[in-house]
Amino acid sequence: MIKRRKLLSAFGLSFVAAPLASLAQQQNKVWRIGYLNGSSRPLDGLPPDALRQGLAELGYVEGRNVAYEGRWGEGKAASLRGLATELVRLRVDAIVVSGGLASEAVKNATSTIPIILGGGGDAVRTGLVASLSHPGGNVTGMSDLDTELSAKRLEILIEMVPKAARMAVLWNADDFAMTLRYREIAKAAGDLRVAVQAVGVREPEDFAVAFAAMTRERPDALFLVADALTGLNRKRVIEFAAAHRIPAMYEFDASVRAGGLISYGSRIDDNLRRVAYYIDRVFKGAKPADLAMEQPTRFYLFVNLKTAKALGITIPSSILLRADVVTE
Repeated sequence: MIKRRKLLSAFGLSFVAAPLASLAQQQNKVWRIGYLNGSSRPLDGLPPDALRQGLAELGYVEGRNVAYEGRWGEGKAASLRGLATELVRLRVDAIVVSGGLASEAVKNATSTIPIILGGGGDAVRTGLVASLSHPGGNVTGMSDLDTELSAKRLEILIEMVPKAARMAVLWNADDFAMTLRYREIAKAAGDLRVAVQAVGVREPEDFAVAFAAMTRERPDALFLVADALTGLNRKRVIEFAAAHRIPAMYEFDASVRAGGLISYGSRIDDNLRRVAYYIDRVFKGAKPADLAMEQPTRFYLFVNLKTAKALGITIPSSILLRADVVTE
């Protein structure tokens, strides 16, 4: 009887020790997070502050239990495939990705490593996931609403420039997610009886051609669709619009802070903080296929009065009253 009790006791201790050992291993693990963005590499070589701060608030501290592997496409779509493959070879525990082309590259590179989207397109219409509620596969995270917001942005632009008869739309024609936005803008423009001047770009060199086209046939307004390529050349667009006195709508507030006229959209930092939540869930055992995707719920209207004055535009009080931030 004594031997049997000792044997049972030994078994009991082994069963208790196993999960305790597993828990200790989990607590001591240094999680490796890959990050891919088609834009330019920051000086510190790290993912955006908002993402890292969101993770820090959940207990993931760099140098203690998390490490980052960042890769940037520098506006060159052809490099994204190789960068995505590189992250997969590093065997990171999850990959955070921003941008339509970058997301496509990562999904094509792995079907096993969890992929957390930080935005950059309609995840369903671009084929990244099966549905928002049941993503399936290894992809989850944030799916943006910028395609649906296109009509609203155009309405705000026309409200500000009511006599606009022709509008140029500048977008990355190689990015299907951005092309979806262009199509939505063109449809909304047709409903408002505004002609569209399509100015698609694919490489940084194309911007000079785009500017030449808009110089020959000056539009009454401009709509810039934001992605890594247009973002890297945002300053050139803002300067062109200022030099030719063309009122322009931008999708995110960074453009207004850089001198653009007006923007309406979600805050990228808000989306990235939410991405941290998804990473935490995955690291705690959740499967991306079972994590319903989310979309932004808060949108901000930014107006630059200094730019409006330089363009000779009076911002309607209806817009100023709705604005979240008015810069002078």
